Amino acid sequence: MSIHTQTAEHRGRDQRLLEQTRDSIVPSLVDTFAVALGRFDDALFDRAERAGHTQMAFLDAMRELRRRREEIIARFRAHLAKAWQSLEAGDPLSVESALADASHTLSLVTDQELESRLAARNLASVILRDCKPVLARLDRRLGWIAGNLVLDNDHNPIGPEHIGVAIHEAFASCELSMEVRLVVIKLCERDLVPAIAKLYETLDQRLVALGVIPEMPAARSPARAPARAAEAEQDAAEDEEASAPAWAARFTQRMAGMKGGMQAAMMGQGGLGDGPPGYAGGAQGVLLEALHHLLQESRGERGRDAGHVPRASAAEENRAMSQREMLSVLSVLQSTPSATLRAAIGDTGESLAQRLKSEVLNSASQLGMDPSTARLAPVDEDAIDLVGMLFDVMLDERDLEGRPRELIGRLVVPFVKVALLDRRMFVQKTHPARRLLNVLAEACEGNNGESAAERTLMTKVEEVVDRLTSEFNENLAIFLTLEEEFRDFLGQHKRRIEIAERRAAEIQSGQERLETARVRTSTELASRLDGRRVPQAIDDFMRQPWAHHVTMTVLREGEDSNGLRDALALADGVMEELNEAQRQIIGKPWLQAWRPSLQKVFASVGMNPDAASSAVDALHDTLQAVAASRPDLEKNLPELPQVVLPKVIEDDSVAIQLVGGTDTLDFDSTDADHFRSLPVGTWLDFIDKDNKMQAGKLSWVSPISSRLLFVNRRGVRFCVASPEELAMMVRLGRLRTHQDEDAFDSAMSEVIERLDTEKSTASA
Repeated sequence: MSIHTQTAEHRGRDQRLLEQTRDSIVPSLVDTFAVALGRFDDALFDRAERAGHTQMAFLDAMRELRRRREEIIARFRAHLAKAWQSLEAGDPLSVESALADASHTLSLVTDQELESRLAARNLASVILRDCKPVLARLDRRLGWIAGNLVLDNDHNPIGPEHIGVAIHEAFASCELSMEVRLVVIKLCERDLVPAIAKLYETLDQRLVALGVIPEMPAARSPARAPARAAEAEQDAAEDEEASAPAWAARFTQRMAGMKGGMQAAMMGQGGLGDGPPGYAGGAQGVLLEALHHLLQESRGERGRDAGHVPRASAAEENRAMSQREMLSVLSVLQSTPSATLRAAIGDTGESLAQRLKSEVLNSASQLGMDPSTARLAPVDEDAIDLVGMLFDVMLDERDLEGRPRELIGRLVVPFVKVALLDRRMFVQKTHPARRLLNVLAEACEGNNGESAAERTLMTKVEEVVDRLTSEFNENLAIFLTLEEEFRDFLGQHKRRIEIAERRAAEIQSGQERLETARVRTSTELASRLDGRRVPQAIDDFMRQPWAHHVTMTVLREGEDSNGLRDALALADGVMEELNEAQRQIIGKPWLQAWRPSLQKVFASVGMNPDAASSAVDALHDTLQAVAASRPDLEKNLPELPQVVLPKVIEDDSVAIQLVGGTDTLDFDSTDADHFRSLPVGTWLDFIDKDNKMQAGKLSWVSPISSRLLFVNRRGVRFCVASPEELAMMVRLGRLRTHQDEDAFDSAMSEVIERLDTEKSTASA
């Protein structure tokens, strides 16, 4: 079949077309990179002139890049070629795997490499931002010719992420200062992005010309023909349903029983029953009115509990504050929150909603109103109640202490303003205000400023909060702007966390391998020395140089290696010759056959050849003395170098305390089996002895002990446990399935739960 006549029914990999595509795009990308590299000289020279005391670093970089130009280009080409080969093999290479392959040793990732990776991935983000539509098409077309593979930005071999890795790899071996390295990658961003965008478009057009999925569904147009009105309404309803919050299901029955029901609302017949003005129709309108009724009932019950008569009868005598007046008062509180409001944010006992309502009513005097007669309109009271309770829950139940709690608390007033202006915030998952709150809460939760990266993140949060409180008037666009900017920054932080997570796994793996090596060494020593009378020189040799040699051999080569077999054979040989000496065999050339191996062991602990020979002679003389029954002639080993086994850097975190000894644990075997098959990347919620919850991500499973390593949101190890121990934690109520909800939805669910509980308790 000709490549010009291929159809969408294609199912197999088209090797010929893959090769043609590779030959057209990979060399072009390499040439583009080479051209950009040639322009760095002038840019670096300009930087050197303005660099002050770091001028030499830029001048040295110019020489380094000239000297290694061909190597740099070759390394860039090599990564793209490797990524493309994986596509041809039907197993597309992920960026994560590529980075792991590039640092396959147990050595920890340096700060310099971390910064380089982050800069390269930021470059990838810029390419993706500018080329997103064409990349989506290329993902489909390349996946199609590779055998109907599903490609994404992480697996497309010529996509932004792999280009970022190729750039990182290109300069990895260059001797560049941190500052210069980041400048170089930034120059790549400047010079490469426009050219790469053109290459993508050219390749896409070429593939279309070759018949590779020539037609793709166009994006839905906002303009709809009158004939498609019904379809448009259906699409709108589907969009609205898709953006509905997770807690909406609990209102299904409530909605069904309300006047008019869902049908009336969906037909645009206004509010339901005696619902307040200001609530729109549609599914979201029904949700909002359901909330209103629940809040009314709750306020009524609270009022009766307190011995108060509901103010409905007096409401007509008092003038409700207009929305304009409400917004004016809130703008003042937003810029200069009162001391009592700040205290309420820091206090876990006082209701924010009640404090906010009091503050608003007390501030009515600034508008010429009598605070004693001023009242809130029902929908405005709803907004304050919901926002107040929402933040009460979030501040109490999230891991927010100190500065993070203060910063999140400062958002209360701006969010009341949002609720007044656009009540869809409560029921629309994609609302920019709740999206901003979610990313800020994610950045603040559990952030105690223990690391420089965490402190930098909190500084950025404070910057966003400052901008919001100073700039937000009534234009909700600022939420979208701030959310996009902060999400990009948070993405960089998460990439740091990815590196930290990988480091935690490396540390745990190193610890387990070291422990395994130590246990094996102890076992082998015990089998040869326990219960035996051994001359001091032999004992010292076995417990020090030989034990160290065995431990290092297991670490480096494994337990099934030839090196370990040789080491064990040496020990057995020495012990057998000791047996012969103890039987008073005279005249034997002791240890002659083992001398090379013995010298190797002594050399492994740092002894020079002469010292190693002297040590072997001491063992020979000792065996000779044993054979002659002359203990006085036994020799001591020469002074041995101080040897220290490798130490793995410990995390600075404190692991959750677990019960030990699986033989004494009371657990459900079904739970243990579940944890044995738990996929890496799964999140669980851990509850400590103080009933504080912390989410943990399964980062690594030991191939040695089957223990599971969990890291926190900072990528730091905080729990290592066996499947049995985890099952025991389930039984003790200290472990549960992770509640995969964002901060806003989770808090709203709890708010609804509390309101329902209040209502049920009052009616009981």
